[in-house]
Amino acid sequence: MTTVHLGLGSNLGDREATLRSALREMEKRSFRTQAISSVFQTEPVGPVRDQPLFLNCVVRGSYPGSPYSLLRRIGEVEELLGRERIVPQGPRTIDLDILYFGREVVRDPPGLVIPHPRIRERGFVLLPLAQIDPDLVHPALGKTQEELLTDWSDQNRSAAAIEELGPWSIITSPSKE
Repeated sequence: MTTVHLGLGSNLGDREATLRSALREMEKRSFRTQAISSVFQTEPVGPVRDQPLFLNCVVRGSYPGSPYSLLRRIGEVEELLGRERIVPQGPRTIDLDILYFGREVVRDPPGLVIPHPRIRERGFVLLPLAQIDPDLVHPALGKTQEELLTDWSDQNRSAAAIEELGPWSIITSPSKE
């Protein structure tokens, strides 16, 4: 079993239900959840700015297969939950990203790049990663998640666009089902 970190995001439909469903579906596909960050509401990042706000979180778990089999499982879940790839970085019901796969470094674009190539640019990934695994070292950069978050903050990136909504339980409480 390899320790894996996944990023989850949703900005269409019932974002909360979609995040819950994505994690349940991943667990049906041999992913075993170990820790879940708080949920963060964030503004879109990238060229398509006119879209709804995202809910994002990071999940640490274990997975028995290869990075490529995990990528296939992610594709299955995204398809099942209605993800359509119409506009690159556009609105989406669900977005699942492999952030880390153990200490592996995979460079197989366009199919798979691990660690995720934009981790250090994304506060909505760094904040939850630092929350659940601050001492996790990026295998290519040699920096911890806490150090990467500090670097991101020091580069005058605004954290105002990232609002911590609270622990995962805010979207998994029975009253939300």
